[in-house]
Amino acid sequence: MDVGLPDGQMGNSEVGHLNIGAGRIVYQELTRITKAILDGDFFDNEAFLSAIENCKQHDSALHLMGLLSDGGVHSHNTHLYALVKLARDKGLKKVFVHCFMDGRDVPPSSGKGYVEQLDEELSKIGVGKIASVMGRYYAMDRDNRFERVEKAYAALVYGEGETANNGEEAMQNSYDKGETDEFVLPTVVLENGKPVGKISSNDSVIFFNFRPDRAREITRSFVFDDFDGFPRKLGFFPLYYVCFTQYDKTFGDRVHVAYKPESLDNTMGAYLAANGKTQLRIAETEKYAHVTFFFNGGVEAPNPGEDRALIPSPKVATYDLKPEMSAYEVADEAVKRIESGKYDVMILNFANPDMVGHTGVMEAATAAVHAVDACVGNVVEAILKTGGRCIITADHGNCEKMWDEEENVPFTAHTTNPVPCILVDDTRKSAALREGGRLSDLAPTMLELIGLPVPPQMSGKTLIKA
Repeated sequence: MDVGLPDGQMGNSEVGHLNIGAGRIVYQELTRITKAILDGDFFDNEAFLSAIENCKQHDSALHLMGLLSDGGVHSHNTHLYALVKLARDKGLKKVFVHCFMDGRDVPPSSGKGYVEQLDEELSKIGVGKIASVMGRYYAMDRDNRFERVEKAYAALVYGEGETANNGEEAMQNSYDKGETDEFVLPTVVLENGKPVGKISSNDSVIFFNFRPDRAREITRSFVFDDFDGFPRKLGFFPLYYVCFTQYDKTFGDRVHVAYKPESLDNTMGAYLAANGKTQLRIAETEKYAHVTFFFNGGVEAPNPGEDRALIPSPKVATYDLKPEMSAYEVADEAVKRIESGKYDVMILNFANPDMVGHTGVMEAATAAVHAVDACVGNVVEAILKTGGRCIITADHGNCEKMWDEEENVPFTAHTTNPVPCILVDDTRKSAALREGGRLSDLAPTMLELIGLPVPPQMSGKTLIKA
């Protein structure tokens, strides 16, 4: 529970940055929602019940879509099963599941097993059919690659794409073509030659991903009447659309949020701003949300005195094709900003070890680490030249493990390994850091380096030994 996740559950960038920025353990949505299921509160959730009532009023269908995985990073399949049970208990018959396949937070070809498990659960519960299957590469893009999202939307709404007679066949067809789960082409399940369940006007949709960043783009394509990411052949049509958590505050009343955010006061960014400190947040596209939105406790707007630098991620299909990503550009911009003398604090993320680690390609991961090593060296040199100090760390593991010895396949998921924490400070060369720290200890440590007292909301403790 060091980052608010169940013991043994691997962390992720969202969780890590939330805990770092908050300076306290932030209990995560996975824990919160799972507890609600066990307590029974889940089955009284107003957003879920209203979605079901909408189906009854319009004699329409309930669509449950999200990442079919027990990886616990974006979703958990037990949450889906609970939704199906709720639909059954409320008397719904037209219940369709749209499976977004993982292959990153779980082994790359484990998806067929998850589909088989889902089919068993649906049979046991007595309601629900798998209507489509597709890789997260298409349905969960977060880099404005709307040509990918369009393929997912076409399968979900038009019933267009690859076809199969059931979910298991869809997965096997993909494996036969050499595609792992993440890259399964959007596939429509047919029954008597017709799509099992297309999303149509006045239907209800519950998106059961609890992590926001990869749920936003496809949600926009459904709920914004002026969406322009790609043409919609049927135009905009009304849906009762439920997001498991608040994906984006700007969605407003276009969506219904099942689990609203719990506010965090006096996060690192807000506290720095309140004390008149200037700060820079810098990352390439893939990690920009993490050094801004997540680090600020789920707040989108920048704090007073907070500047942001977004460096575009390269436009490649997978990052093993360009393992250096935009690290050199991030480092160059960071050095320029450091030399300007404008900022008291900089929060920087290099995406490569995580994003390239997810590809499972050892040679690419090695190249990624070499690139980041060089870039970190340049940034640290600039910091020391200006009389600054820095902490080098990670929010979760990934590329330190690239092979699954038990399964004898590439390992593409995050790990539960401890992460390094290095203090670089020419004024404290004899300083030592204590062992056994948490990510929530980083903000109090930074505040000690800056010379600010730790606010009472932060329960983390400095890592610097007295």
